[in-house]
Amino acid sequence: MTNILSSFRKKWRSIATTAVVSTLAMSSVVQAAQLSMNDPERDAYYSSFSGKSVVFVPVFMGLDLTEGWNKMMEMQSKALGYKYQVRNANFNTQAGTRILTSLIHQNPKPDVIVVHNPDVTSYARLEKQAEKEGIFVIQLNMKSTIMTSGFVGGDAVQIGKLQAESVVNHCGPKTSGKVLILTGPTTSPWSVYMEKGYQEVLSKHPNIKVVARQSTGNYDSSKAKSITQVVLQQHPDLCGVMGVWDVTDQGTVAAIKDAGKKGKVFVSTSGGGGTLACKLIEDGSVDNYVSYDVPGQGRDLDDLISASLQAKARGEKPDFHKTALYTPLHELTKESIKKHPCWSVDTMRY
Repeated sequence: MTNILSSFRKKWRSIATTAVVSTLAMSSVVQAAQLSMNDPERDAYYSSFSGKSVVFVPVFMGLDLTEGWNKMMEMQSKALGYKYQVRNANFNTQAGTRILTSLIHQNPKPDVIVVHNPDVTSYARLEKQAEKEGIFVIQLNMKSTIMTSGFVGGDAVQIGKLQAESVVNHCGPKTSGKVLILTGPTTSPWSVYMEKGYQEVLSKHPNIKVVARQSTGNYDSSKAKSITQVVLQQHPDLCGVMGVWDVTDQGTVAAIKDAGKKGKVFVSTSGGGGTLACKLIEDGSVDNYVSYDVPGQGRDLDDLISASLQAKARGEKPDFHKTALYTPLHELTKESIKKHPCWSVDTMRY
């Protein structure tokens, strides 16, 4: 009888243990099921990119700026699954006009056009027309006179102010106060908007004398060099130069070096903060550099493209939202580039 009871108890304990384990296992499954759910926005998000297309119309490819922006847009298009292509205007405004016209009239039309304006007026009418046709137009870094559904870029007025302030701080009363201003094309956004920033600062400092204000054409570094050479001959006591762009100002700093004035003429320029920036700063050719941070701009641009494609999927019109994203600016010097290292296309990540 004892053996029978002992056997019964062992069997009962085994059954009870199995039941407890099963209950706990079932509880874990239920708990896991309760913690697992689908994000209600996720499917709509990814489906909004299916079958969509984005076209980039740059002023010119082959620049660190355009190649950097292109890399960021290309990486996002692959990640989200929409079509992406580049239609290069190749520094020809008429070619750019033809490209935009063809995109507006083609079938099917692109959903988003990213436009790099050569000046403030040439593409404005076509940008309006594109949006009337349901195409979202995002202007990139060089803004026309109109506002489209989006703009991503540096605040050119603020860049001008920062450059002017750096020159004012250097060219004090113990200097000649003479300054050269080098611009791009006369109707370029960088020329007209940066000039506004220069004026806001320099108008408060009468000791600063602008001895020349000249255009470098299509940001021609050789023209920047020849202009600087002439001005240095006329004004050997020149205190500072405010240049429009680091690529152009390679000619500026070459002229200063050739004249034996390196380190004596203060140079301020701007750009996307690529490897050229660090080179010019580290070797002492440029004293003040205002960076509009192309990798950061690329991220902002990708976000605005994504938002535009989602808006289109919801049936919204291009003029429903008008969003400007002015990218944060960084003043680069030998000290600050340690915290803001320069980028290259190879180092860019999505």
